[in-house]
Amino acid sequence: MPSVELEEETIGRLEALRVDDESDDELINELINIYETSEYTLFHAGD
Repeated sequence: MPSVELEEETIGRLEALRVDDESDDELINELINIYETSEYTLFHAGD
């Protein structure tokens, strides 16, 4: 599995987004889903 190094500021921002006892994996997957959804919406906005 690849490893990722994060700055303290980034870790703090991620902690602020965490809901209840959400795992790192759950948080990152949710952020990716939001990004993909917004990208898809922007891509099709001109249709």
